[in-house]
Parts: sequence; C-alpha cells; structure tokens
Amino acid sequence: MPFSAQTPPADSPSHLQPNRACVHRLSRRTLLKGVGGLAAASVIGGGAVVAGAAPAQAALTVAEHEDHGRMQYYKLTTSSIGWLPRVNVLLPDGYDTSRRYPVLFLLHGGGENYSTFDTKYDIRNHTAGRDLIVVMPDGGAAGWYCDPESSNVGPRNWETFHIKELLPWVDATFATTGQASRRAISGFSMGGFGALKYAAKYPELFASVSSHSGPADLRIQDGAVVHWANFTASATDLKGGTIYGIPWDQARVSADNPVEHVESYRGKRVFLVCGTESDRYESIVLPSQQNFEKVLDGAGIGYERYEDTGAHVVRWGRIQQDIDSLLNHFAKGA
Repeated sequence: MPFSAQTPPADSPSHLQPNRACVHRLSRRTLLKGVGGLAAASVIGGGAVVAGAAPAQAALTVAEHEDHGRMQYYKLTTSSIGWLPRVNVLLPDGYDTSRRYPVLFLLHGGGENYSTFDTKYDIRNHTAGRDLIVVMPDGGAAGWYCDPESSNVGPRNWETFHIKELLPWVDATFATTGQASRRAISGFSMGGFGALKYAAKYPELFASVSSHSGPADLRIQDGAVVHWANFTASATDLKGGTIYGIPWDQARVSADNPVEHVESYRGKRVFLVCGTESDRYESIVLPSQQNFEKVLDGAGIGYERYEDTGAHVVRWGRIQQDIDSLLNHFAKGA
C-alpha cells in the first residue's frame, strides 16, 4: 500500500542522527521506477465552535466510549463518513480538568488507523510526563485527509470530519486551551501530507506542523502523489471513486498542495523528516520535501528538516524529538 507504515527497528544512535540537517540546495532524486505504470493503472481504475475554526456542519454523536485511563477511545457518528469513525484521545498523566492543555492532532499513514500510534509506535511512552493531549483519529485506509471528488460507497469526507467536526468537539470535550497558538498537527506518510495540507488550508487553526516522511508537493515527478492518491483510494476506500478526479480537478489539486501555499506556514513551527533510501516511497517523498524546502527558503520562512539514513518508516527518535520540540515552542510563546 503506498505510503503505508513499516515497523521500524529499535532505536539506535544511527536512527537519531541525521545524515543532513536543514539541508539547503539539495539535488533532486531520480524518477521513481514504476510510477508510469502506477499512473496508467490509476487512469484505468477508473459541539462548540473554536474561535477561528470553521463551524461544525453537524454535531458529532458518541456511539461508543471506553475509558482506558490515559487512553480514551471513542466511536463517533457523523454524516460526513458513511461508517462510524474512531478516535483515540491520549490524556496527560494526572489529567486535571481545571487546567488547560495544548493539543497535538496525530494522523496515521496509509493502510493504518486510529490505533496505530498506540499499538505500533508507543505514543504513551513518547508523551509520558508531558502536558499534552494527543488526538489520533481514523482517516481511512487511503482517505488522504480529503473530501474526495467521487465515492461509490457513501460519504468519505475526512477533511470535513476532522476540521469542521472533530476539532471543535475535542475542544468542547477536553480541557484544551482552545487556542491555535497551543494546537499542533503531525503525521506519518499519508498523515504527514494530511498535516501539511490542513496547516496550509486552515492556517488559523495550527501553530505547529510536522511531517514524518510525508510528501509536500503533489505535483512532483509528473504528479506521482496525485496518481497514488487516486489509485489507492479507488482500489480501497472509494470502490472506483477518486480523490482528485480523472482527469484531475486542477483547482482541487492546487488547493491541497502544500508547496503552493507557502505563506500559510509563515510564523509556524515547521518540522520535516524523511529517509534517504531509494525505496519506492522515499524516492518521491524526499524530492518533494526538498522542493518544499527551497520554496520555504525563497519565502524566508524558517523550518527544521532532517534526512536520515533508511527507508519509509516511522523514526521513533524523531517522533520524540518532534513532541519535545513543539512543547518547547509552545512554552516560549506562553
């Protein structure tokens, strides 16, 4: 599955040290082998409102709730999704409703779900002792954090669900600050793209954005990421529907493309990381992030970026570094 996670090896010093940090003017990678075939295949496959947030289109209803201490599990009813999406909300140690906490929305990769950062990537230990609420919602196996151009299985409007419904519900349900200055968004792979996209389209909602091996340019390599999104969503979530249409809805692509909205990142904390191995994922992600870096440089927008040895995996050390860095960023802005 394109942009799906692989289980990373245990951390070692090599995983924590970048090959190059905040690299400038890096050369482009060679074109991914097989993208042309994939492109051809995609054509054939034919509650409360937070200040600055878009109003929720419909109130979310809690269909199921399980209390697991720090981890709170919910199954929600929404007209935006044709099934009951789930969300894990990880609370801080000693969670106190009389206090107010910053929030991190953490988005999973392709082929994963709301539970992956808990069951696979040890998010509880990454946040132990830290005053942070972490929200981990479903995003579809290949939902691409989008409202698709078409669907043959009912509504799959993940962007509407996350931004207009889930975000206000989180602020109404938990002891958050309710302020964009204390709200971050991050993700891996497909979720890394989703984080960059949401921060670009809704800059008033997030102060920090992080992408762990997520593509930052939909149009890189003749639109390889758009082809992937269309093909994977058509084959799985949408049963022949597409994210961007065939032929593409160019306005829809541009609206979602992080590199085309560079000014949205001004004044935000931006954290980017990917691997340097020429596997079929990082061979696209790496040049897309490098292209994004050049655009940020040209606009004079600061960022933090790392290129690490290895393939398309979640780097545990970088997740920890990212969380601690965003909390330091919030503290400095207090």
